Amino acid sequence: MNLLSVVVRSRGLGRQIVSSVAILVLAVMMMVLLGSYAFYATLWMFYPAGLSAPDSWLPSPAEWGWIIATTLTGLAIAVWVAVRLSRRILAPLNSVATSLRQVAQGDLAARAATDDHSLGEAAQLVGDFNAMAERLQRAEQERIFWNAAIAHELRTPVTILRGRLQGLAEGIFRPEHALFASLLTQVEGLGRLIEDLRVVGLADSGHLQLQLQQTDLRQEVMTVVKACESALLEKGFGLSLALDTQQAVCDPVRIRQALLALLENTLQHATPGMLTVRALTDAGMHSLSVEDSGPGLAPADAQTIFDAFQRGTLPPGAHQKGSGLGLAVVRAIAGAHNGTVFHETSSMGGSCFTIRWPV
Repeated sequence: MNLLSVVVRSRGLGRQIVSSVAILVLAVMMMVLLGSYAFYATLWMFYPAGLSAPDSWLPSPAEWGWIIATTLTGLAIAVWVAVRLSRRILAPLNSVATSLRQVAQGDLAARAATDDHSLGEAAQLVGDFNAMAERLQRAEQERIFWNAAIAHELRTPVTILRGRLQGLAEGIFRPEHALFASLLTQVEGLGRLIEDLRVVGLADSGHLQLQLQQTDLRQEVMTVVKACESALLEKGFGLSLALDTQQAVCDPVRIRQALLALLENTLQHATPGMLTVRALTDAGMHSLSVEDSGPGLAPADAQTIFDAFQRGTLPPGAHQKGSGLGLAVVRAIAGAHNGTVFHETSSMGGSCFTIRWPV
């Protein structure tokens, strides 16, 4: 049976079934042929009377015994091969079926297993099922993480609003302009958070719509920079603009939103110093970048910084700032433009975030 074992381990489930059946038929035929020669030779030499009469077309009792024995032996071999092959085929299928029932019952950690990778289609089925289960488990973990992160980000402004409105209702706070301005700031922050969540959600589902048009990119950048200029200068940043690109096809509202997110990220996390905003066109790609002078990102943080609710490693004693959605929004907008966003270490020792999209 070594030849059978070699063929059964050949690639492809269909090929193995055909090969197994072909070898089985060949083995039974050889057994009948060679066994018949041996049987009649033995019968001729030691028991000639057991042979059927020359003028009789019916087998003798001895020949009937040989026919029955040969049939039973062939049937036994066929059953043995079928059982062995069916066990090998059904083992991974049963594993997938069991794991599928577990996943249907909510156990997303269930995985199918197979020790025999020679059954190509069955092994591929196990691999595909495990990949699907892994994606389902990851999606569930992300859903739980998103729910917790959203609740965390909403809790602070909602708590502040509730406390101050309750104070106003109970007469603890006097209705002053400064108080209403503070409440408005909290409401605006909630509005930005909700908009960021909407953009990231639409991008993840592939439904982020753009209004593409010929845009004066230089003017759009100047608009955003002027809106942030006072805050940047107040915090000690020096501005440098290198705007070589004027016209670009893009969604101006989304590009302004992405640039604003990059500048807000700089305000919250970068060390005050020189800040450079660049816009250029090269090799059929538009690019828009924001480069600061420190402190930069650790290599491990650079791999996940564009994921929602992810923040870089904080120095000792520092507090978390921002919602953790800004760079995720930038990636979503870049992706909607069929472009990319990436981080690299700037020539000034800090971080350089660059958005690139096709001309």
